[in-house]
Amino acid sequence: MKALVTGGAGYVGSVVAAQLLDAGHEVVVLDDLSRGHAAALPPGSEHVQVSLNDRAALDEPLSRGIDAVLHFAALSLVAESVERPERYWTNNVGGTRNLLDAMRGHGVRRLVFSSTAATYGEPDDIPITEDAPPAPVNAYGASKLAVDLMIRDECRAHGLAAASLRYFNVAGASRSLGEDHDPETHLIPLVLQAASGARDHIKVFGTDYPTRDGTAVRDYIHIEDLGQAHLLALDRLEPGTHQVLNLGTGDGYTVREVIDAARRVTGREIPARDEGRRAGDPPQLVASNERARAVLGWEPERSLEQMIADAWEWHRAHPAGYGD
Repeated sequence: MKALVTGGAGYVGSVVAAQLLDAGHEVVVLDDLSRGHAAALPPGSEHVQVSLNDRAALDEPLSRGIDAVLHFAALSLVAESVERPERYWTNNVGGTRNLLDAMRGHGVRRLVFSSTAATYGEPDDIPITEDAPPAPVNAYGASKLAVDLMIRDECRAHGLAAASLRYFNVAGASRSLGEDHDPETHLIPLVLQAASGARDHIKVFGTDYPTRDGTAVRDYIHIEDLGQAHLLALDRLEPGTHQVLNLGTGDGYTVREVIDAARRVTGREIPARDEGRRAGDPPQLVASNERARAVLGWEPERSLEQMIADAWEWHRAHPAGYGD
């Protein structure tokens, strides 16, 4: 199979591109490198430096006998999406509209989309199933939900075979590929920066939630387990059908539990400082992954400690990230 991977120089996209190559597929990475890293492009992939906002430029890469698209390219900073929502509607929604039009024009009829648990907002019921009513609380989640709905309609009208995979909290590293965002907003890399001395302490936002230790609970999934679900989804796409699947472990960890696990893994003290709650942070976000298990035959395998250990190894080998 020949796959086009949009955003394949980013964190999740680069790992999935590498897994596709390991499985014997051809990979074309489409990434404008505005937020991805050239050093994250997997060896053996072909890189096309094009933006999804440039509709005309998408015709050439999609004319190369592409069999399927895995779509990761998106802006994904929640705070930025609140401050500059227009960027998220232009890039995430408008860019995907261009991609779907180009795919249809070149007869590419298989798509796996990188969606998010942010589409659910602050749900009442835990664990969260795919039937939970979507209620995003920021432009990032809203833009991803809009794309899910666009894909649904594309499947109904034009026979596209597609899956939207809704991620919970992705963590860990895969060989030479790791997490390098600017700014960094994810808990585990921030904790590891504190472990390495790159920051003085880790901030704990909210200590009075109705949870077992007062801090917020999240579902963490290893990047390699997440990536494998994409390859399985590719094999189970059905024409005219849009599948929505949660990707999480079904287990939740508090912020304090993550910090304590990082202390055990790294052997470092990791100073922590309690802060007030952040607006829009729900007490718990934990996935029900029963549908993904049933539909994909998928089983997340790696523990929280393994995620932290792999991320720590990558962080120590790349203290400045990719450095580009």
